[in-house]
Amino acid sequence: MMVGRDPQRSLRAMLRLLFACLALTHAVPSAGVADADPVHEAQAAFAEGRFVDAARIAESLGTSRGLALAAESLTIHAHFIASKGEKEALFLRAAELARQAVRADPGNPDAHLQLAHAIGRHAQVIGSLEAASRGYAAKIREATETALQLNPEMAAAHLSLGLWHAEIVNAVGSFLASLTYGARARDAVASFERALELAPDSKAASVECALGLLALDESKYREKARGLLKRAIEIPTNDAYERLLDNLALERLGALDTSATDGVRKADR
Repeated sequence: MMVGRDPQRSLRAMLRLLFACLALTHAVPSAGVADADPVHEAQAAFAEGRFVDAARIAESLGTSRGLALAAESLTIHAHFIASKGEKEALFLRAAELARQAVRADPGNPDAHLQLAHAIGRHAQVIGSLEAASRGYAAKIREATETALQLNPEMAAAHLSLGLWHAEIVNAVGSFLASLTYGARARDAVASFERALELAPDSKAASVECALGLLALDESKYREKARGLLKRAIEIPTNDAYERLLDNLALERLGALDTSATDGVRKADR
């Protein structure tokens, strides 16, 4: 148990890290899902980084898959491109689109996962304490686990669940994480390993697993994370979002190199 930690501060940190990491997981392909002609135009707009266009086209399809893609596209646009004043309305709209996707087809695992992503990003806008009062962390886990129940081989859902465990352990310590939330480091690592098995050539899987391992224990997993980030950069970039992932991987590698250099300097003093 961690002594002397401010509970409210720990909770805010946990939610801030959790919601930030969960929003990355949309870029991992689901196993066994093939492209369909009706959504090709929306997928093309998404790949080009025209996320608002992708959302509009996908929503017009009126299907669960289209609505889930619309929610995904709006969430990305709101986080990376929209102005500060536009974000909350866009995240709320994305969450509603994801709920519509779930209602249209409760058996669509991506619909549940996109709901988790949209809720997570909205939490960042309203603040961690307000998000906690609304039970957002529990809702994210529930949506993610529903996706996994529907598709046990969904790499993105395994990543989401792994990050859920990792960031809570990072924020409140292993004892409180297990006692209060049921979050465990070993479950995080197992989820990451499963995601990498299912999506070995996924840029997002490599980046997100690296970030999750660093959240668990940077000193223990530094070299493993470094290898995953380097591998992510080497994987061919297929769309606009993956270009953002490349930038994120480069930034995190730079931070790891800086912290390692600082550690050597301190040891030499």
